[in-house]
Formats: sequence, C-alpha cells, structure tokens
Amino acid sequence: MSENLFVKWTILPQEPPQPLLYCKRCGGTRNFRSSGKIRVNANGKRVDAWLVYKCMSCDGTWNRPVLERQSVRSIDPLLLASLCANDAKLADRLAFDVEGLRRWAPHLKEASNAVVARELLSETPARPLELRILCVVPCHMALRLDRLLADELRIPRSRIHALEKSGALVVFPSASRALRKPVRDGTKLLIRPPAEDADWIARSAAYGDDCP
Repeated sequence: MSENLFVKWTILPQEPPQPLLYCKRCGGTRNFRSSGKIRVNANGKRVDAWLVYKCMSCDGTWNRPVLERQSVRSIDPLLLASLCANDAKLADRLAFDVEGLRRWAPHLKEASNAVVARELLSETPARPLELRILCVVPCHMALRLDRLLADELRIPRSRIHALEKSGALVVFPSASRALRKPVRDGTKLLIRPPAEDADWIARSAAYGDDCP
C-alpha cells in the first residue's frame, strides 16, 4: 500500500454573492440578495428577463438583466421555458454566477462559508507520509486558504502557518502569502504531517466530519 494520500476537495459556497448597490429607498449603498424570482417580459418577438434582487435593509428591489431585447428565435427553448416557469434551479444557478453578476454590479460581497465534497483518489494509509489535496472551486469565493484548511483539517490556523513555515505545507502554484488569499480553482497542497498528527490530519482530509 502506498504511504501517500491523494484527495480531491470540491469547494462550493453556501450562499450566493451579494451585490453592493445604491438603494433609493435607503439612500445609501446596501447589500442586495437574490429573491429567487425571475421576471420575464415578452414584447412581440423580443424577450427581456431579469433575476430580482432585494435590498437586505428594506423592500427595495433591483432587476439583474438575464436577457435584453433578445429575439425569441435565438433563445434556447428549454431556457425560455425555465425562465417563464420561474425555475428555482435556474434562479439558483444565475445567483451563483459571479462573473455574470459582475457585468452589472462590480462590487460584491462574496461567500466565505463553504461546503466541501471529498473524493479519495488513492487508498487511505494508516500513517501517511505525504498528503496531497487538489482544490476544485467551480465558483469564485472569498474563502481564505488558511481558514479552509483549519476548518477542514480541524486544527488551529496557527498550526497551518507553522506547517508552512517549517516546509511541511507547500501551496502550488506558489505565491506570496498564499495562505492568506482566497482559495482558487486548481490549487494544490502538499502536506507532510508530523508523525503524532498524521493519522488525524489524514482522516480529516479524507472524511471530514464523517471520520470513521
């Protein structure tokens, strides 16, 4: 059996980003969040569609454009049907589309809480000499890498930095103060855990709260 453990973490935000917009009713900049409601307006052969956001301080709304004066013939029929049906899955997908949202609201409050799905890419050795973690981040997030590791490996953040300082934790691609920056898609981590913590760290990395 190999003495190395290889795990893939798929990291998903728990909540969609919130655009920071000027609210006319409040008279200042406020956080808005998706209402989950889609509004569609068909005028002849043209269609407009919006995802409705609500101010978190009042009942003010903002309509985020999804379609603008688009020809009915150019729209995927399944997409059009989902928009007209106010499909919850579509509304959710649009709400998590950070890049699409930035077109209309460049200032966002991004999620810093995540759900991590784990996939073992190797067998689990009793005392691994080396742990490799591949981070898959489908949606842009503001979650710092050191916080992610501390939460998921269940060790203090100070230990995470101590491991990096000793060379027992290496981040790829390398960057200055990488642990203090948001985790990015494709980040790879190499950890050589101390013998006394190897089993704990390996099981936390592989199973999280479901440690056998």
